[in-house]
Amino acid sequence: MVAITPRKPTERKRGSGVQFIYGVLRDEILNLTLAPGSPIDEVQLSERLSMSRTPIREALVRLAGEGLVTTLPNRSTVVSNIDFLNLHTFFDAITLMYRVTTRLAAEYHTDADLVAIRARQSEFAQAVAAQDALGMIGTNREFHAAIAAAGRNPYYEGLFLRLLDEGRRLLRLYYSSFDDQLPMRYVTEHDEIIAAIEASDVETCDRLAKAHADQITTQIRTMIAVDRRKDIAL
Repeated sequence: MVAITPRKPTERKRGSGVQFIYGVLRDEILNLTLAPGSPIDEVQLSERLSMSRTPIREALVRLAGEGLVTTLPNRSTVVSNIDFLNLHTFFDAITLMYRVTTRLAAEYHTDADLVAIRARQSEFAQAVAAQDALGMIGTNREFHAAIAAAGRNPYYEGLFLRLLDEGRRLLRLYYSSFDDQLPMRYVTEHDEIIAAIEASDVETCDRLAKAHADQITTQIRTMIAVDRRKDIAL
């Protein structure tokens, strides 16, 4: 369904070994470099990252707490599968957060917030123009995170960020449905949301945010439902 991006050699950065390993694995899982269901080989990972297995195990415990990896009865670890059976509950939650955070941004934003939101939108537009799927995923997350921050409710912001992060694997599927060539009208949707926030138009923000979430949800559902069977002559 999705072409998995080959991993590049990872350079070790300064700082906590656990935090570094956690960041590397988390990004590779969320970006589908590590596919759902794939095993995580601690020995191989230790050699690749030039780290001992102790911080690797601690990082895996953190990832398990976030539902990104699963420890099997035989103590091996695999990347958690995407829960397609309960996908509707995720779509319900993230659609609500798109609406709530955008409405609040219309009410409580400052000029500085608008500067930050526009900067994130510029980065997103550049990623779209470059057909950089992973760049689109990251910059889209930061765009909506900036809107959530402008809403001045840390509880909604925290929940929305968690949902955005959990949804990155689904967003990778979403972009792949366009062969990573996202139509520019979706960049325009972001611009329309910014204009409504700047105008403090709460109802328009709500309508645009819901429509934005709806088209993503519809596209992902359509892609999942595509019949990819081949008519093989026997």
